[in-house]
This record gives sequence, structure tokens and C-alpha cells, in this order.
Amino acid sequence: MEMVKEISPHAEPILVIAVTAILGLLLGSIKIKGMKLGVAGMLFSGLLMGHLGLSLEPELLSFLKEFGLVLFVFTVGLQLGPGFFNSLKQDGAKLNGLAVLVVLLSAAVIYGGGHLLHWQPGVMAGIFSGATTNTPSLGAAQQVLGMAPSTAPQADTAAMAYAVVYPFGVIGIIFALVLLRALFRIDPAKELKLLQDQQQSALRDIKRVTWEVENPNMDGISIRNIPGLGLDGVVISRIRRKGEMQADTVTADTPIHVGDRLLAVGPADSLQRVVLAIGKVVDEDLRQAPSNMISKRVIVTHKRVIGKTIRDLQISERFGVTVTRVSRQDMIITTVADVKLQFGDMVNVVGEESALEQVKKMLGNSIREINETSFASIFIGIAIGVLFGLYPWSLPGMPVPLRLGLAGGPLLIAIVMGRMGRIGPLVIHMPINANTAFRELGIIFFLACVGLGAGGRFAETAFTTTGLQWIAMGIAVTMLPLLIAGFVGRKYLKINFLTLSGLLAGSMTDPPALAFANKLTKSDYPSLAYANVYPVTMVLRIVVAQMAMLWML
Repeated sequence: MEMVKEISPHAEPILVIAVTAILGLLLGSIKIKGMKLGVAGMLFSGLLMGHLGLSLEPELLSFLKEFGLVLFVFTVGLQLGPGFFNSLKQDGAKLNGLAVLVVLLSAAVIYGGGHLLHWQPGVMAGIFSGATTNTPSLGAAQQVLGMAPSTAPQADTAAMAYAVVYPFGVIGIIFALVLLRALFRIDPAKELKLLQDQQQSALRDIKRVTWEVENPNMDGISIRNIPGLGLDGVVISRIRRKGEMQADTVTADTPIHVGDRLLAVGPADSLQRVVLAIGKVVDEDLRQAPSNMISKRVIVTHKRVIGKTIRDLQISERFGVTVTRVSRQDMIITTVADVKLQFGDMVNVVGEESALEQVKKMLGNSIREINETSFASIFIGIAIGVLFGLYPWSLPGMPVPLRLGLAGGPLLIAIVMGRMGRIGPLVIHMPINANTAFRELGIIFFLACVGLGAGGRFAETAFTTTGLQWIAMGIAVTMLPLLIAGFVGRKYLKINFLTLSGLLAGSMTDPPALAFANKLTKSDYPSLAYANVYPVTMVLRIVVAQMAMLWML
């Protein structure tokens, strides 16, 4: 390296990071019984390089670590933002309640046990993060530890404790799922069948049906006055009267008459309820009938319509078209009048082709823009997030002000920005492939630098009595909360094991455990619960890690 340094002083750190990343990616790709370390291999690669004496200048190491952390949590927040608040509703409240229980029990085990054993706060923070396989919480704790010169050395101790217990954290989550399955004698195939039957009985998939008006009380009334139509998310898009398709676009003021046939779109159970007031379902698809009406999907990309509702834009009134639904990621919305449009929404519109062209111009429908990243809004968000993270929040009972730091501040701001969709004229958008790339780059920088910083003293700590104590405590932090929450969820809340396994994996924010749960249950249902609890769990683990450090320092 001396020859490289003589040629260029900047080449050495680039080579160290590159070699660490290459080795980490190779380690992370090795599969053992279908499981692999993934990006966590970067940590062990950094530890090995640091143990061999390769590292970076302290200032550069600190910068790359913090920048990687900001990049990681900000991109995570942008991705979680649109669905974050929705995850707190309906069944999500029950699932998130159990996930919160796991987080709080994990904190109680490590900080209570660590206090009895007189461990340093840095050790407890590292075990809390490693045993729960949550890297951002480690970064958050290190932020607090680094605020005072007296506790700054504990940041490296936290990284070592994290690295020592992390592998056992991954294994412990999987072992907890296996124990719960054995304890309740669960047959995953039966659980899958039960879940499919439950979803089938309460099916709310979007359907199209044709109704025939038979109720004389409905003769002559406008569509807006059909009982339950708007509240149940049902939209009528086409009418066939006296054997001929109506040329005019269907609006809320369009009257219906006995004998009319209506093409209705909406959730299956809602369609069944509303038709009781109208007449009967007939076996005809009005989309196949000759008509000048066509249906198209239009992508929302125009910044002037983002944040506005279909009602505000008056699309039906201005262009004589019918908006039947809005598709957002994996969610379909049929009660569209008061839905605020977000960048990338797919709006299904029925009408004449000339009118649909006007709707396209209004909403944008630009494939090029949907694949572009708004870097201006991204950097504005990062700047606001950093400042927000540095702001001191004085809380009753806290010896020093709470700062969310470079982990919590950017994460919360990104969640809010992802929900907003725009800042003034700036559209907040990062394509999923770009988001994934920047998130992976950020976590590579962070974990590689954490390993490089702690590698010099890792071996002499891990293979000692102290290291074994850390491992034992880490196993307790991992398994006790999962087993308690799993028992409560199964025994008293009667949660399906497929959902429960995804919930427990999500409460630890652990992708390898999710992969194991999907393989164990031979379905993707655990992923739904994992995605439901992941946002709240991620934020809570960061806040708990920081508040615990502030409380003890």
C-alpha cells in the first residue's frame, strides 16, 4: 500500500473500500442450507480487513460511515412513506402492537440485564442492535455515544458487540419460528389453506359485473342516488339502454331506467350489496359491446396535479370521462373521488379517445419522467433530515436533550416526504431500481466502515469469556421476546402462523428470517405481514436505541 500511497494519496482508501466491498459481497452470497448473510457479509469483511491492519483515516472512515447511514435510512424512508400511515389501520394495528411488544421486550432484556451486569452503554447498544439484526439502530446509538468525548470510544465497542452477536441473532429468529411451530403443532399446509379460505370468504378483489335494473323505485334516479354506491367504492362506467350502448360518458348525474344494463366496477362484496337495490346480475360483458367508449390507464406524472383529488380536478365534468379506479403500487382504490393523487399513480379512465387524450395531457402520462430521479428534492430532504436529526428535543425526565441524529432525522423526514409526494414545484420521486441501488450502496459504506473501525480489536474480544457472555445475552434478547409475542399472538389473538411468522421476522427487520418463513410456509403470505410491521418497527428501534443511550449517559 505504501507504493500506492506514493503515487496517489487518494487511491489507498478507494482500494480498501473496494476490496472490502468485493469480499463482503462474496461472503454475503454464500448459501448454507438455503440461507445467506446477504449484506451483513460486508460487516465481517470489514472486521477481517481491520484485523489485518487495513483501515482508513479516522475522519474519512467517520464520514463514509455516516454518509452511508444517511443514504440508507433516507431511501428506506422514501420507500416506506406512502404506506407508512396505512400500516397503522385495521388489522395493521394488531400486528404492529405485537411488533412493538417485541421491540420493548428486547430493550427490557438487554438494558435490564446489562444494568445488573454493570455493562457499558455501548455494549448494551451493540447487543440490542445485533441480536435484533437492526443496523440503523446501531448507527443511531453510535451517534449518541459520539456526542461526548468520554463516551466516543464506546462507539467502536458497540460495533464489536453488534458483530459478535449478529450471526446468533439471525439463527435465533429462525430457531424461534421452528420452536413456535413445534409448540403449537402447526401444519403450514393447513395454515395456508385456512388463510386462503378466509381471504376467499372476505374477498375484496376488484371485479367487473353487469347489472340489469329491475327495481321500479330506481327508475329515473341519478347514479349518485343509488343506495350505497359511492360509500362502497362501486363505480358505474357504461350503460346499455334498449339494446344500444349510450354514447355519452356516464357521470354521477346520469339517470338509470328499468331495463338498463350497467357495467359496474368495485370490490366483490360491495358489488353484491349494491345490486340488491337495483336488480340482478346478468351474464354479459359490456366492454365487448360495440361502442365509441374505450378504457385506458394514465400515469400521474404532472406536478400540478400531485396532491389534488379527482374531485378537485373535476376530470369527469371537464372531459366527459369516468374514472373507475386508481392503482398505487399493489393497492387498488375504487372510491376515487377524494383520493389525493401521488406521482406514479395509475388512473383507469373510460371515455372517448379524444377525451382520454386530454386527460393524458392533464395527468402527464410520461414514461420518461416516471423513470427519472428527482435529485433536487432528494438532497433537500437529506439536508432537512440532517438538521432535524441534530435539533435537541428536551423531554421531561431526560438528563440531556434527545437528538434523532443522522439515523432518525433523515428517516422520519423521508417518510413524510414519501407521503407528501412533492415540495412546492419539486416532485419527490425515486424509481424503485434507483432506490434499491442507493440503499444498497449506503449500507455497504456503513457496514464496511463499522467493520474496518472495530476489526483491530474484534478477535481479542469475541473469543473470550466476555464475548461468550455477549453471545448468551444476545440469544436471550433475540428469542425471549419472539417466543412471548409468538405465544400471545397464536394462543390469544389466534393469528395464522403464516402471518405470525412474517410479523416476527418484520419485528426484527430481518430479511433472512423472512426468506426462511416464506420457505417454511411455502407461500408469500409472511411477506405481507413483514411489510405491514416493518415501518413502525424500524422507526421504533432507532428511537429506543437513542433514548436508552441518552438515559444511561
